[in-house]
This record gives sequence, C-alpha cells and structure tokens, in this order.
Amino acid sequence: MIAFIEGRVAAYGADWAVVNNQGIGWKIAYPHTDEISLNQEVRIYTYMHITENDVALYGFRSQEEQDLFIRLIGVKGLGPKTALNMLTRSSMDNIIAAVEQGNVAALKALPGVGAKTASQIVLDLKGKLVQVPVKQSAGAQPVYSNEIMDAVEALKSLGWKPAEANNAAKVMNEHPGLTVNEYLRIGMQYLSKQ
Repeated sequence: MIAFIEGRVAAYGADWAVVNNQGIGWKIAYPHTDEISLNQEVRIYTYMHITENDVALYGFRSQEEQDLFIRLIGVKGLGPKTALNMLTRSSMDNIIAAVEQGNVAALKALPGVGAKTASQIVLDLKGKLVQVPVKQSAGAQPVYSNEIMDAVEALKSLGWKPAEANNAAKVMNEHPGLTVNEYLRIGMQYLSKQ
C-alpha cells in the first residue's frame, strides 16, 4: 500500500487533488480540497482501493483519519466513496463520538448512510476507536466547532505536534464563527510565534 504521497498540488477539484511527486501526477480522491492551493507542498496519507474494474487512491490529512477510513470500509455495506463522504461532511472526532455513544441518528444524517448501515457501524466499531481521543461533553477537554477541529487536524498534517495544535485550538476558539481556512491561518500565525 502507498502510505502517503508528498509533492506539489498540480490541480484539484471539489473532491480530488493531483499531487506532482517527482514528475508523476497522482490523482487522489481527497475530502479537504478547501484547505489546499495550487503549487502548495503537501503530504497526503493514502489508501489504495483495488477492485475488478478500478484502482483508486483515497487521501487523508492525517494517519488517524486514514485509520478511521480503513475501519469504516471494513463495515459490511459501507464502501470507500461513502466513507470518504462521511469524512467530508463531518469531523473525525464527531464520527468517533457518534460511534462510541451509539448515536445512530447522527451517523444516519451523513450522506449515503442509511439506518441499517448506521446500526452496523455502531455494532462493528463501538469500543474499537477509543485510541483516538473522543471529545467528552463535560469536564476534560473543551468541545470545539467542526471548523476548529478541521483546522487542528490540518496543523497536525502539516507537521505540528498534537499538543501544539491543541494549544492553537484554544487561540482559535477566541474567534467564533470563522471558516476552516481562517482558523488555520490563526493557528499557523500563533504557532510560528512560539
């Protein structure tokens, strides 16, 4: 399996990116194209899906997101396109929290996920995702918006340590209602001064 691809973004669309790595253009199904720009240096973690009729690369901003995707496609009746759509429409933390809390309704609200599949996801994965931090509603960690969590994941994928990205999240949280790119900019400015 190709674990990740590093290179410059040569082109991208709504749900795909082409990364130029040493003269080879890798087309990757990628749910976070709102966070990249042309000629940007990126590292995209990948999963190669091979079927009788197709070979496709699916891309992720972190190894944790890649791991969640692999676990999701292991669920009976859930294919890679649906799993990628889930990660496009919801943060990784929210999906994990829904699974761990047995929240079938939250999973069913995601594109391509029906009641039967949502129940199967909970049945197959509950208790198996705990190594990835789950946001607690009271006490331990503050609960951030999806936009802030997406920006935190982007910072980690750009090479900052989880502790540094989490410190940046506190600063982002002082500015409610911004977009992922705006939060990412705030986080990068904060971390570059540290």
